[in-house]
Amino acid sequence: MQFEGKTAIVTGGGRDIGRACVMRLAAQGARVAINYFSSAEGAKTAVGEIMSVGGEAFALKGDMTDPADVSALVEETQSRFGDKIDILVHVTGGLLARKTILEMDRDHWDRVMALNTTSLFLTAKAVVPRMPAGGSIVALASQAGRDGGGPGAVAYASSKGAVMTMTRALAKELSPAIRVNALCPGMIDTDFHNTFTKPEVRANVAKATPLKREGTSEDCAELVAFLASDQSAFMTGTCIDINGGLLFS
Repeated sequence: MQFEGKTAIVTGGGRDIGRACVMRLAAQGARVAINYFSSAEGAKTAVGEIMSVGGEAFALKGDMTDPADVSALVEETQSRFGDKIDILVHVTGGLLARKTILEMDRDHWDRVMALNTTSLFLTAKAVVPRMPAGGSIVALASQAGRDGGGPGAVAYASSKGAVMTMTRALAKELSPAIRVNALCPGMIDTDFHNTFTKPEVRANVAKATPLKREGTSEDCAELVAFLASDQSAFMTGTCIDINGGLLFS
């Protein structure tokens, strides 16, 4: 139970990778605050599953691009679990729509940047003053931040590249007390690709991947738990590929 006695916040914790992270951290003893925006059912069933085996968790709806909602999440976490927040896992993000640069307007660009990058800025800014020495921040970037993404992903790829740069900058700024790392997932079997990637494209990507499959949310959650734990005590500022060998960096 490597996270026993520790408090974790998982943003975007109601489905897919976020929910898998919630369950993995809770299984290792963490008290978990689950932020969700539209995935109420997944967040609430996660709370029920955790509490049914004696764990501690709650779910709170909130828009992590809104400073007031971020503050409300942090305050509720402290009210329920105590002042310190040991772990922040920032999963909030999305593509919104595939748009080329000629198709997108300023509003689309701003919304994507806010969802993926500004939300990390706001949550980290709110949590860091409550994070003790030994704390850990784990962000979700993307393979798109390395290779530019697929068609119509200019805004998304740019925002995830910014997440990678922010990870490195925060690692320097917050060291040695707090470690900051990120995942760069490739093709993971989630609603993201159910919505935005054609089935034939997914099949072709999986076939081209050395491990011959898509990744799972649980694959990502295992890496998140490692980065949040003392097992990765000498790692900070890393942006780790998790893509089945599709892209080496």
